Amino acid sequence: MFAADVAISSFAMATIELPPDLASLQRWGFADPGPLREELTALAIAGTKTTTAGLLVELKLDGDIPGPGDREIMIDSSDRPVALVETVECPVKRLADVDDRHAIDEGEGWANAAEFRVDHERFWNGYIDDLRGRLGDASFEIGDDTLIVCQRFRILATIDPATGAVTWREPKTSGG
Repeated sequence: MFAADVAISSFAMATIELPPDLASLQRWGFADPGPLREELTALAIAGTKTTTAGLLVELKLDGDIPGPGDREIMIDSSDRPVALVETVECPVKRLADVDDRHAIDEGEGWANAAEFRVDHERFWNGYIDDLRGRLGDASFEIGDDTLIVCQRFRILATIDPATGAVTWREPKTSGG
């Protein structure tokens, strides 16, 4: 998913032992730790949320642009692993070109891309000053031509956050 969402604590990483083939994978979580992350994580694990979106400029700053086949560990607000996620596709689109299917598949109740856009612009504008500082561009704005990474993913396995026990949703394949 998106490095801007990563919040890893060495304590959490040290307390749960994952199998070696999962332990080295990048870890990430939706939004910031807290109620929104917990809600989005639950939607993803339930299969309701199968897409997410991020600003391309932010992902480039963080050096983390996912690609098809990439596997990562989803973490909860306590930085505990909760799922193994695989990127299915990850097209880059102008914000004005994000379609209704992507918006609906985010699983957050939007009926169309216009509703998705309102909420995402509110979210991104909530930290725009920090992003402008990181970019070194005080004039950066979110608009029609802003490039968005539209990630479609699937949950391959859930991970018990207390024990690290992995439950595969489909037969385990190599690389994960």
